[in-house]
Amino acid sequence: MRYEAPTTTREAVSLMAKAKGKAFVLAGGTDLLVRMKSGVIEPDLIVDIKRIEATQSIKQTAGGFRIGAAVSGAAMAKSAALCKAWPGVVEAANLIGSDQIQGRCTIAGNLCNASPAADSVPAMVAAGAKAVVVGPKGRRTVAVEKIATAPGKTSLAKGEIVEAITLPKRPAKTGDAYLRFIPRSEMDIAVVSAGVCLTLNAKGEISKARVVLGAVAATVVLVPQAAKAIIGSRLDDDALAELAAACGKACKPINDMRGTIEFRTDVAGVLARRAAKIAYQRAGGK
Repeated sequence: MRYEAPTTTREAVSLMAKAKGKAFVLAGGTDLLVRMKSGVIEPDLIVDIKRIEATQSIKQTAGGFRIGAAVSGAAMAKSAALCKAWPGVVEAANLIGSDQIQGRCTIAGNLCNASPAADSVPAMVAAGAKAVVVGPKGRRTVAVEKIATAPGKTSLAKGEIVEAITLPKRPAKTGDAYLRFIPRSEMDIAVVSAGVCLTLNAKGEISKARVVLGAVAATVVLVPQAAKAIIGSRLDDDALAELAAACGKACKPINDMRGTIEFRTDVAGVLARRAAKIAYQRAGGK
């Protein structure tokens, strides 16, 4: 196995593009190293991106936030501005693993691992996050929900890497939230999850919304009908019931040892309702 630690994104892209055999990007390594030690994968090349300046920082701009691909969940939690603007995204990132894992795990890695149960992804999609993708043909910006295409598979072409995740500037009267169900109290994989982001108008009514489900299909599910159900409302019982019903209809889960199809479908609506209430309060709703 060959290990490389480039100092520029261009060098990392070149290494990945020219690689023969199985090549993997190392950001935090909390998934990659486990898979290697368990014998699931045997890389021919590992490209460590932690020495690339563009991947190492959180930057706030007039347009929002840019979170480098090697920024850990712990570092995100220490950013007061990021926590204030997008608490749901930070909370979701901080649910990845233990305190020790938090010092290494990254939301870019969580995204590119392409697990349907990834904690940070529904929250990022709800917030309208985008991935900055750099490859042999240049740089492009892609909506986060377009990255994972199936469990363990992404839309990234050979040589492409995610350099950063961007979050938009939070509009006034906007709130976001993320919730998940797990069998244990902590350090477990989501059986079902939900991320909600909504914006209120001057009357306190919801004018915009995004509702996203995790672990109920092959990839995260953006549910426009659930958002439509609560737009124009102040989250009254009827609106919440419609939201839950829309979430249930959008589910395409599997049966496994951690949950049944029926259970996941039911809980998806419950979590979406609860997340919507939290997001509504964070947006200033009463």
